[in-house]
Amino acid sequence: MILSDRDIIKEQKAGNITLKPFKKEYVQPASVDLHLDKHFLVFDTTRNFVIDPKTPAKGLMKEVEIKSDEAFILHPQEFALGLILEETGVSDKLVGRLEGKSSLGRLGLIIHTTAGYLDPGNSLKMTLELYNAGKLPIKLYYKMPIGQMAFEYLSSSCDRPYGSKGLNSKYKGDSKPQASKMHLNF
Repeated sequence: MILSDRDIIKEQKAGNITLKPFKKEYVQPASVDLHLDKHFLVFDTTRNFVIDPKTPAKGLMKEVEIKSDEAFILHPQEFALGLILEETGVSDKLVGRLEGKSSLGRLGLIIHTTAGYLDPGNSLKMTLELYNAGKLPIKLYYKMPIGQMAFEYLSSSCDRPYGSKGLNSKYKGDSKPQASKMHLNF
């Protein structure tokens, strides 16, 4: 069951939903608007010619940080990792689902290719998997609305929240975009 605006506010006050900073005006009927941070990772194609998921991604991507008054330009068919400004978290009885803003989708921006799921027990600045599916470059600005998070109750509180021993949780508590850690699965 997806939480309504009143339940989002109730669970945020109870500490079961973390949104830092939290502003009531960001709460929509069944989601919360989230904003773009200024940290990005882009593939370094000058030094790399192939991606091997079995090896660490060290050196595969380079960091880009935009200033508050400048834009990050995402070119057509280009991929970059970005970051949600708000630290977002859920207790062991909730999950979060990140979706793009419809207005940005209509411009060709996809904000996550697969990883829009917030596991129970995790709290972090979620990484965005930004992709420009359009034919024109898109300017992305610091603090612009970029997505929305919907929250759902689990059937019961989970026994092993994200980060528990034995789960191989790789991205707990991230505060900057992280390159893939897929190699840890091999």
